Amino acid sequence: MADLTLTDLPLDQQVLVRRIVSRLAPAYEGTLGTETVERFVVDSLEQLMPRATVATYLSVLAEKFAKDRLRALLRLEASADEAIPGVLFLCVHNAGRSQMAAGWLRHLAGDRMDVWSGGSEPTSTINPAAVEAMAEVGIDIAQEFPKPWTDEIVRAADVVITMGCGDACPLYPGKRYEDWVLEDPASMDVDGVRVVRDQIEAKVRGLMTSVGVEPTPA
Repeated sequence: MADLTLTDLPLDQQVLVRRIVSRLAPAYEGTLGTETVERFVVDSLEQLMPRATVATYLSVLAEKFAKDRLRALLRLEASADEAIPGVLFLCVHNAGRSQMAAGWLRHLAGDRMDVWSGGSEPTSTINPAAVEAMAEVGIDIAQEFPKPWTDEIVRAADVVITMGCGDACPLYPGKRYEDWVLEDPASMDVDGVRVVRDQIEAKVRGLMTSVGVEPTPA
């Protein structure tokens, strides 16, 4: 995590961070200090800012990204016996394959698994064809956004699924790694993305079986 602090930011961004922290901090009272929450919000904002195409939404995205990271941090501090299985999906741009996989796993597992996704070189927007293909099966990923993987999320995951990011994907000892060979849907139309979507569903169901979590019935 970078050493950037709140006071290093421009005044408008300082106001933004304080608003986010005021919303998030009460949920972590007794577990994480306000300073920790602020540090993660500042870092999340810094990481997303270079790729932000619409500044209006930056606060929403930074808040969601910080929440994902704080959830991972809490998982690292919890007893291993209390933790549900955690999975991180990684691809290059975090705009197609990893987002669809995370969408499927959240849909089929609900709150019985922790799910994250990230990219080695995140792009600015999620693939609209992936959004459309997932919507056809009743899964909404329209509010998701490309983001980088972070140290605490990788360490919090039990299983790391990689999809084409090669040597750029992080390797940590003690993790279960799988590489899913899937075509990159970046240049596909919706018909092509549907094929990848269905391949991902089959792989996600197999993953759930391997960790002992039964998919939610359709």
